[in-house]
Amino acid sequence: MKIVILGGKGMLGSDLNDACAAQKIETVILDVQEIDITSEASVAKNLPDADWIVNCAAFTRVDDAEKERELCFRLNATGAGIVAKICAARKLPLLQLSTDYIFDGKLGRPCTETDPVKPLNYYGLTKLEGEKLVQAAAGNFLIVRTQSLYGLRGRNFIKAILNQLAQGKTSLRVVADQVSSPTFTVHLADCLLRIMKANARGIVNIASSGQCSWHEFAGAIVAATKPGIPIEKLTTAQLNFPATRPAFSVLDTALYTKLTAHKPPTWQQGLERYLEVEPLAAQVRGMK
Repeated sequence: MKIVILGGKGMLGSDLNDACAAQKIETVILDVQEIDITSEASVAKNLPDADWIVNCAAFTRVDDAEKERELCFRLNATGAGIVAKICAARKLPLLQLSTDYIFDGKLGRPCTETDPVKPLNYYGLTKLEGEKLVQAAAGNFLIVRTQSLYGLRGRNFIKAILNQLAQGKTSLRVVADQVSSPTFTVHLADCLLRIMKANARGIVNIASSGQCSWHEFAGAIVAATKPGIPIEKLTTAQLNFPATRPAFSVLDTALYTKLTAHKPPTWQQGLERYLEVEPLAAQVRGMK
């Protein structure tokens, strides 16, 4: 198997490359230095043939998307459409990464692949437009919706908490009315390989098993690294973020499990494994 990873030097792309290397799967890593997904000429010239093209390239800064709208749309929608169009013309299977933020979080239960979509922020809107363009290209596509990613090679919630602890903070304040399924990119990368090997098509949700609020997640981080630090509960309204977040954006992964006979690891397992390799965690644990 040969896989081309667009955005291959980013957080998820890097972990997917590592997962491929561990299984002796050939990869071609293309990032902004090698290809411009917003340019049809660049994609046509620089995209090689492969068994799968995986598009991890995206604008992912949710709050910044509210003001950097043109760039966000070009990367998440226009770029996804261009890649899909060229893949369709060359009959190359495409795996497009999408997000839970295409939902409004008002169902009160985990979202399935067929639930109605209604993004609450501009980032979610651009990712949904990207999905539509991928489908309109009428190629051999698989859209994977995932959520709340964290990994060693990028900014993430766990690092933010650990940084505060490393700075000697004696209390924390974390939002408690947003529920998600924080997903370790190492685990997601493994799941992506499984779903590609299953030759799945259409739309499939992949995220950690289980669910928690960000306050609960912070509590688990603290308990594992510096127990006893109190965490105040905040409401989303108190944070006043530029981008509106869905209150309950958990994804139902039953279809993924049906297709692969594999259940994604729990968010607790992801956190445990991440903390084993995150240098900041060792630093915080070693503090007096």
